[in-house]
Amino acid sequence: MKLRGLAWGLAIAGSFSLTAAPRASAQDPSAKAAPASGAVAPALPHDSHDGLTIQADPYTDRGRSKEKFGKADPYPVGVLPVEITLRNESSNLIRVDINTIQLEVRLQSGGRQDLDWLAAEDVAALIAHPAGAGAPSRPKIAGLPIPSGDKKVDKLAEILKPLTLNADTIPPKGAVHGFVYFNVSHEMSLTDTAVLYVPDAVILPSRKALMFFEVPLGPATPK
Repeated sequence: MKLRGLAWGLAIAGSFSLTAAPRASAQDPSAKAAPASGAVAPALPHDSHDGLTIQADPYTDRGRSKEKFGKADPYPVGVLPVEITLRNESSNLIRVDINTIQLEVRLQSGGRQDLDWLAAEDVAALIAHPAGAGAPSRPKIAGLPIPSGDKKVDKLAEILKPLTLNADTIPPKGAVHGFVYFNVSHEMSLTDTAVLYVPDAVILPSRKALMFFEVPLGPATPK
């Protein structure tokens, strides 16, 4: 997966973002399932088609982020947590490649940058070592925890991992949810024009590809 970091971003963001988030099936005990009943809250950004709704809830408020993550709060180190819900209203299994989810950021210069999301271990390393002296990122194996060798990083990662999006298969009439994390170098206001981009979703078992999803994170524009 090709990383295109912010031109002005911290160098550490690029080194951490290269690590793909672990994938797990919907049968994984660690997967966070949510009931499919009820409509998507209209106040939250979302995109829907082909029976799948992708909803995004960016935590741009420092107090809210602190309340949710406690000691493992990514906000102070410039990382934006976005809670994503993948809701399947169809009668088919749907798989979303969560590894390819990106945040499209519109820069003041008029350009655009696409950010990959950080694994929980990489966010933990940023929190534990904001000056950049954290343990190096390493490949992740789904379902197999790999200690970093840094007790402080591992302790923070244990807080983050249960909250992180780690399931990619959504059962019929069901949903999964969790957080993804983007290093925006403290520029939380970028969410006003940012778009969550989800390019890879397929219907199983046919593997029929769905059109990509785009979820604008900014306030809705009055029609």
